[in-house]
Amino acid sequence: MKMLATLMRVAALGLMSACATPAQDEPALLLIDGSRLPPVNVSMSVPNLSHCTDSGDQTLRLNAQQPVTVLVHGCFSSAGRYRGMAQVLAFHGQQTVCFNYNDRDSLLRSAAQLDAALTGLARGLDQQPITVLGHSQGALIARKAMSIGQADAIGGKDGSLRLVTVSGPFGGIAAARHCGSRLWKTLSLGLVGPICQIVTGDKWSEITYTSPFIVDPPPLDPRVRDFLKIVTDEGGSCRRMNQGACVESDAIFSLAEQRNPAIDTDPRVKIVEVKAGHVEIVGNNREGPVKLIAVLQEQGVIKPTAPEQKEKFGLLLTRLFGEAAR
Repeated sequence: MKMLATLMRVAALGLMSACATPAQDEPALLLIDGSRLPPVNVSMSVPNLSHCTDSGDQTLRLNAQQPVTVLVHGCFSSAGRYRGMAQVLAFHGQQTVCFNYNDRDSLLRSAAQLDAALTGLARGLDQQPITVLGHSQGALIARKAMSIGQADAIGGKDGSLRLVTVSGPFGGIAAARHCGSRLWKTLSLGLVGPICQIVTGDKWSEITYTSPFIVDPPPLDPRVRDFLKIVTDEGGSCRRMNQGACVESDAIFSLAEQRNPAIDTDPRVKIVEVKAGHVEIVGNNREGPVKLIAVLQEQGVIKPTAPEQKEKFGLLLTRLFGEAAR
């Protein structure tokens, strides 16, 4: 009985922290300034896609002759939590939409939903490139959705896809190691699985280092022209300070958890390592994603900021993320 209580406590603390995403005390984010975006010439509704706000409006208003970036959030998050990043791209004239999913679902189910969403989005575009950017759990879902054998990935149309992942635990989540352990399964009289499912949902068996989802990832779809894999060295990072002391660590995944030779050896993969915390890299209402923006601009995912616009861009970051963002 004591062992089961210990297991439940370890699983709860480990798996819940492994799902950490931007702070949840942000107000609802309802608007994106589209004044720099190309003129809208198509409206469509695609299941699980919306603009990156919490407005509830599911109608996508886009320019069909321009590329689109799809943002895929991690768990305990929503489209509105990535409104800031969407606004950063909008400042540079780039269109974004967000993928919404239930983070307690199986990753296979979420990946299938994303694949279908990409297909629906591509049908409304004039063969424009689609970039998919996923953070944390969203990184796992994004790569699976864009793999061979995962339905259509843009519905068979001629077109190109680009995959960008940030802080994705492609090597399996260390905090979930008990969930995939045969020894723990035996010691717990088979209760380890149900306990892990209670804590983390239907995905519990897919995030362990022994799961086929992690061990045997399928190759990427041939239409994925390149894969930018951003890994974060999160050691020593802090998410929340109180009177000079760290009260909440921002170190969620080790570099080892983010590595996977079966994925990293694909010739289309470019790995960029950044010294940043798990939430710091994507930003919240206290810190801006300045390190991520710098990498994305260096790699051509976000357009360069024109010299005459840098001051305005700095003011935008301050408004979105706070003074520290500058």
